[in-house]
Amino acid sequence: MNGFKPTDRRLHFIGIGGIGMSGIAELFLNQGFLISGSDLAASELTTRLAGMGAVISIGHRSENVHGANIVVISSAVRDSNPEIQEARRLGIPVIPRAEMLAELMRGKVGIAVAGTHGKTSTTSMLATILTDAGLDPTLVVGGKVDSLGGNARLGHGNYVIAEADESDGSFLHLPATFGIITNIDNDHLDYYGDLGAIEDAFVEFVGKLPIGGLAAVCGEDAGVRRCLRRFSKPVATYGFNSDSDYFADALSSEGMTQSFDFWARPQGPRSLSRLTKLGRVRLNFPGRHNILNALGALVIGLHLELPFSRLATGLTQFSGVKRRFEVRWQDLGRKRVIIDDYGHHPTEIAATLNAARSCWPGRIITVFQPHRYSRTLSCHDAFLTSFRQSDVVHLVDIYAAGEAPIAGVTSEALALEIISEPGQRVSYAGDLAGAQAAVLRDFRDGDLVLCLGAGSITQLPELLVAALGASSA
Repeated sequence: MNGFKPTDRRLHFIGIGGIGMSGIAELFLNQGFLISGSDLAASELTTRLAGMGAVISIGHRSENVHGANIVVISSAVRDSNPEIQEARRLGIPVIPRAEMLAELMRGKVGIAVAGTHGKTSTTSMLATILTDAGLDPTLVVGGKVDSLGGNARLGHGNYVIAEADESDGSFLHLPATFGIITNIDNDHLDYYGDLGAIEDAFVEFVGKLPIGGLAAVCGEDAGVRRCLRRFSKPVATYGFNSDSDYFADALSSEGMTQSFDFWARPQGPRSLSRLTKLGRVRLNFPGRHNILNALGALVIGLHLELPFSRLATGLTQFSGVKRRFEVRWQDLGRKRVIIDDYGHHPTEIAATLNAARSCWPGRIITVFQPHRYSRTLSCHDAFLTSFRQSDVVHLVDIYAAGEAPIAGVTSEALALEIISEPGQRVSYAGDLAGAQAAVLRDFRDGDLVLCLGAGSITQLPELLVAALGASSA
C-alpha cells in the first residue's frame, strides 16, 4: 500500500465513528497498532473503541493528527477538514479507508461482498456460516451482527470477509479471491454519473479476481444480467429461476421464519453429474430478498468446499443485523410491533415492505426519512411506487448527511406525489417529534410500525417506546 510501512504503528482515523471506519480501526487495534480517531459526536462505536484502548477525540482539530504515522479517511471526509490539511502540511500519508481494508486482506483468502443493496446482510450471513464451520474468519461489515457481537472480528483463520463499498469506487482496491454481487442498481449517481458507469465498475470488480477465483452473482437482478456476458472471470449465478447455477424453490414461511429447497447444477466444486437438490434451508427472518442474500453466501460456502449440511446449520445461527428488519419493541398480547430498518433506496424500501407483508397479517405503518437531497432527486420516480405494501405512510424531513438543500426537493413535496393505493394514507409528518405524534395517534392492535431510513430515523423507535411507557425489545 502506498505510504504504509511495518514500522507505521500509530494510525489516526478521521470519522472513526462510521460503521466501516470503526470496524477497520478495531481490527488494527486488535493487531497491536496504536489507534486514535476523531468524529463529530460520540456514539456506541466510539465508546466501544475507547474501551478497547483507542484515543478518541470529539470534534476535528489539527492537533489530533500529531504523532500519527498514517491518517485514514473515508469518502465522507472532505479535503477542507483541518486534520487532513494538517496531516498534509506535516507530510503524514493520508490513505483512503479501502486501502487500509486491502492491507488487512493481503496474504489471506479475501471474500468481497459487493452490490447496491443487501451487502451487509449477505456479508454477515457468510461470516456466521464460516465461523460456525470453524474457519475463524476475519470480518469487516457495515452493521452490527448479533451472532458475532459487533461489526468487526479479528480471526486467526485464512479468510477475510469484507463488505465492499461501491459508493465511491473504492471496492476496486480490494484484493479478493472470491466475490459476491447481490445486485447492480441506480445509486450513488453523484459519483458515477449514470447506471452505465456503475455497471462498468462491477465488471471491473469481477475482472480483478485472480485465476482460480469466482464471483457468485444474483441472476434475478436485471443489472447483473446485463453484465453477464461482460464478466471476464468465472461467475456462478443464483436466484429463483431454475436456469441459475444455484437456485431456491419450494419456498414456505411461518411468521418471521422461512425455508426453501436449495438446488445445484452440475458445475463447481461438487462435480455433480446432474441437477441435485442439496437440501432444505431455514432462515430466521422474512423476505425474498433475504433468501437471495442467503443463496449468495451458500454458493461461496460450497466453493470453499464446505459440506452443505454445515452451511445450512450455520445459517440457522444467524439472527440478523442491527437496523435490518430489527424488532425494537413488541406487544405479543395486542399483536403490535415496531421495526427499525436501514432501507433508504426505493428498491430496498419495496423489498422490506414485501418482507413485512409476507409475515404480518395486520396493518403496516411506514415512517420514512429520505437520505440525502441528491438521492431523493435522482430516485424520485422510483420512490413514488415503493410504498404500495404499506397501509399508512408518514414522511419526515430529508436527512441531509452533509449535503446542501436542492430547491424543490423536500419530503413534503414527495408526500404529495407518492402514488397511493386504494385506502392507503400518505402524509408529511415534519420532524421526528411530528412522526412520533402521527404514529401514536393511530397505533392500533395488530399494527406493525416500520421506521425506514439511514439517518436519525433510527431514534424514532426509542421515542415511540418511551411514549408507550415500555422498554425496548
